[in-house]
Amino acid sequence: MFVTNEEIAADDSASAEVCVGNELGLHARPAARLAREAQRFACDIALVSGGQQVDAKSILDILTLAAAPGSAMTIRATGRDASLAVRTISELFNTRFGEEK
Repeated sequence: MFVTNEEIAADDSASAEVCVGNELGLHARPAARLAREAQRFACDIALVSGGQQVDAKSILDILTLAAAPGSAMTIRATGRDASLAVRTISELFNTRFGEEK
């Protein structure tokens, strides 16, 4: 389980702490899948890692994080479907974006 903490606030915001479990880190394929899933939601979604915050709906922004295996990051969402967005994206991290390693 890679989700370490999940918070759901009453003001349409949610967050979760996750860890990159992929052997090659958050490379192009999982970053593309993450951005594609994030784009399905109306809420604003950000990834925070190492003091840097990026738009989770942009593959280029995600790749700038250069998240290595084991990197901890926070998913933050604000908007009416924030909770579902955070849970959906957390599940991607939990399943290593469908990759075996």
